Amino acid sequence: MIYFIWGVGILLIISLTVSIIFQRRTGLRLKDELAELDRLKEGNVEYELVVKAMKLCTWHINPKLRIITLDTDFRDGQDNLVPLPESHVALLYEMIEKSDVQRVMTAIDDICSGRSNFYHQQYRVRSGNTGLTYWEESFAIIADRDAEGNPSKVVGTSMRIDERKKLEADLINARNKAEESDRLKTAFLANMGHEIRTPLNAIVGFADLLPVVESEEDRNQLIGEIQNNNRKLLRIIDGLVSMSKVEAEAKNLVKSQTDLVRLLNDIVKNHAAVIDQQHVKLVTQYPYNQLMISTDVSKLVEIIDNLMQNAVKFTQKGSITLGYDLQEGDHVRIWVKDTGKGIPEADQTKIFDRFVKLDEYIPGTGLGLSVAKSHATSLGGTIGVDSHVGKGSFFWVDLPLG
Repeated sequence: MIYFIWGVGILLIISLTVSIIFQRRTGLRLKDELAELDRLKEGNVEYELVVKAMKLCTWHINPKLRIITLDTDFRDGQDNLVPLPESHVALLYEMIEKSDVQRVMTAIDDICSGRSNFYHQQYRVRSGNTGLTYWEESFAIIADRDAEGNPSKVVGTSMRIDERKKLEADLINARNKAEESDRLKTAFLANMGHEIRTPLNAIVGFADLLPVVESEEDRNQLIGEIQNNNRKLLRIIDGLVSMSKVEAEAKNLVKSQTDLVRLLNDIVKNHAAVIDQQHVKLVTQYPYNQLMISTDVSKLVEIIDNLMQNAVKFTQKGSITLGYDLQEGDHVRIWVKDTGKGIPEADQTKIFDRFVKLDEYIPGTGLGLSVAKSHATSLGGTIGVDSHVGKGSFFWVDLPLG
């Protein structure tokens, strides 16, 4: 009996010991599982934070059925490409810009069939709400494979990259403009040597002839040629000086009241001495004989003078007309119309850029119209041209009256 009691007691002790060990192990396992659960929750929070911060859209594809499912979407905008639940990828191709469809379709087919392990594409999406397009970039990888090694799940992300594409386009434009500016400056410097030497050589050559010329008529003719080339050289130097000062003085306006008609008449008189009056007629056209305007007179004179010089250079016969018209909103349009060779439509947007010369055989620095545009902008106005090849040009500048 005693042995029986001892046996039962030993069994109870063993049972209790095993039970305690089992419970302890179970507790430790539960503790580890809870810790792992906490880590997973923390990881999910971090994952969601990253997705939100990067403004991503996450999705996955069933490669066998080619069904795409949207998981989360934190992209900006209300016109994003959003597939319906359980949508076939073919529906997405209908929303992608036609020129990008084949490339995207091939890339998705490659990763879904296992020919590629990674997917990365940039493409334009046609927005159904606005009718416009926006840029999107997508990445995807194979997340799982079946027993045969074929892809069973593809996961990916998409983001809008409109701002990046705009920045890229701006940088490309800036680079192209810088390269073009550098090319034009090189051509300008090469041209300047010729432009300055031509009148300077004439001045020196005719001045050397003066002491040996006895005829009064010949001497007067030489003096006239020297004066004419002096004016040409002075205009070239004035153009260079104006260009160097135009940016520094863009905001330094000294406004005063002046009679526009008197100012225009003075400019006409200055140019009447340099045109071939036998072939070119200089005309004025004013709706009123007096018009007071408050502006920076020196800048206004330089604008009109450059427009007139341009007309004189390119008009061999016909007429050059200087005039003005009153515009709505207390503005005046001052214009120069000529019957010269005209400007091709493709070149009309760039003739106001620095160093641009459309005809290398016509003397000039390629700065006059650029200076005129800069001054017009600083005066709060706009400048432009309407022209047809062989029919002449109509240059205009719109300025406020005060």
